Amino acid sequence: MSYLVSFVVLLVSLVVAARLLDGMEIKGGLGSHVLVGLIFGVLNAILGPALFAAIGIGTLGIGFLLSFVTRLIATAIVLKIVDALTDRLRVKDFKTAFLAALLMSLTTSVCEVVIDFAFSH
Repeated sequence: MSYLVSFVVLLVSLVVAARLLDGMEIKGGLGSHVLVGLIFGVLNAILGPALFAAIGIGTLGIGFLLSFVTRLIATAIVLKIVDALTDRLRVKDFKTAFLAALLMSLTTSVCEVVIDFAFSH
């Protein structure tokens, strides 16, 4: 996927998580959503792999075996970091961040299937 399409999918996943979870809110309009998405996208691209590796090593390899859960934890940590960096995103606690990461992962997967289906026919 192109970077623009990937970013739009990221924004959709953030909006879905914020709408469905009581403990997560993106304050403001489209500009705030885009800013939060940009901050999250950049930090997740930089910190996500580092956190994944640190968790994997810190759990003596169990994190690598359970990579899906480890990626969710890394994403939740990045969400909490973005929450700390900007007042436009509010994530109540780590449980909410973890659930948001799960919803974002599911939303992204659904969007990718829809996009692939739309462009393959």
